[in-house]
Amino acid sequence: MSASKHKSQHTLKLFFKGMRDTLPICLGYIPISFAFGMMAKDMGFNVWTAVLISLTNFTSAGQLAGTAIMAASGGYLEIAVTTFVINIRYMLMSLSLSQKIEEKMPALHRAVLSFGITDEIFAVASQSDGKVSSPYFAGLIIPAYLSWCLSTLFGATAASLLPQSLCSAFGIAIYGMFLAIIIPPAKKVTPILMTVIISAAMSCIFRYTPVLNMLSFGWVVIICAVVASALAALRFPVSNEE
Repeated sequence: MSASKHKSQHTLKLFFKGMRDTLPICLGYIPISFAFGMMAKDMGFNVWTAVLISLTNFTSAGQLAGTAIMAASGGYLEIAVTTFVINIRYMLMSLSLSQKIEEKMPALHRAVLSFGITDEIFAVASQSDGKVSSPYFAGLIIPAYLSWCLSTLFGATAASLLPQSLCSAFGIAIYGMFLAIIIPPAKKVTPILMTVIISAAMSCIFRYTPVLNMLSFGWVVIICAVVASALAALRFPVSNEE
C-alpha cells in the first residue's frame, strides 16, 4: 500500500470517528434549533432569514439573544456587545483547545474549524484521547453544524404551516433547554447558584422598576451577565490549584 493511500485511509478513519463521537450532539441539537426556527418565524423573520442566522452564528444563547434584539429593533452596537458578552466563553474554549490540537495543523484549518467550537464540541474534543487532528475535528463539527442549520430550516418551515398557538407552545423548548443547563450544576456548585440568583434578581429589577424598565433588552442582558459574573468571581475566586 502506498504512503498516500495509507494517509488517505487514516484521514477518513479519523473523520468517521469524529462523526461517531458527534452523533449525540447532533441529536441534541435537533429539538433546540427546531424550536429556534419556530421562534424566529414567530418573531417576524422569514424562513431563510432564520436559516441564515443559524448558518452564520452556530450558537444557542447568543443566537437567541441577538435575534430577540433584532426583532425589537435594537441597534447594531447593542447586538454586537450582547452577543460578544454571551459568546466570549468561546474565546476561552478556543485558547484551551489550542493546547490539545496537533502542532502541525495549518493555520487555515485552525481558523476555519474554530467557527465550529460549541460547548458540546469543545467538551468532546477536549476529552478525546491524544491530540486533536483536523479530520477528527471536522468530523465532529460538520454533522453537528448541518444538524443545527437543517433543524432550524424545518422549525421555521413548520411554523409557517402550524397554528400560532402550537408554535408558541413549541417555543417553550428553548427555555427548557436553558433550565436544563443551569439547574443541575446550580444544585451542586454554590457559585453557579449564586450567579443564577443574582442575574435573575437583577433581571426582575430591570423588568419591574420604573425608568429601569425602559432600558432595552440587549443592554439588560449585558448588565446582568457582567455584574452577576463579576460579583461571583469576587465572592468565589478560584485558586491556582483548582
